[in-house]
Amino acid sequence: MTQRVALATVLDRLAIDDVITGYAVAVDDGAWSDYGALFTEDGRADYREAGGAEGPADEIARWLAETMSLFPVRQHLIVNRRIELEDLGGYPGDRAQVRADYLNPMRLARKDDAGADNAPDFVTGGRYTFELRRADPGWLIRAVTVHEKWRRAPGG
Repeated sequence: MTQRVALATVLDRLAIDDVITGYAVAVDDGAWSDYGALFTEDGRADYREAGGAEGPADEIARWLAETMSLFPVRQHLIVNRRIELEDLGGYPGDRAQVRADYLNPMRLARKDDAGADNAPDFVTGGRYTFELRRADPGWLIRAVTVHEKWRRAPGG
């Protein structure tokens, strides 16, 4: 691997990491247009293993906007990122796979009779798999799948 190829690989890894971080921030902030902008034109998301929907990214963004309104406080932590770049005989290609664990604590929207916020926490954890493609604006998500491993719900 030449020094130029090594530098390009590092830059690709940093750019991919930025996309994954952008994904978490968009979901946590409810920035659904930012969420959609992270995907290729034919990008898809699959939340079925976490009890959710699957489909084109724009449809899933609308579903998330509605569903996440139940959780006005949320914080997405995406860690242990494993990035595998397509290898074209020693040169990076235009495809990448990312496996990353997540921890997602959220607070349900609920107030008691006096109007106090006594909502319980809801926490879930698991692994994401992302498929990314290099496009004109940079790296974009072609597909994301949630593999929920556990959850702790109120009263559970």
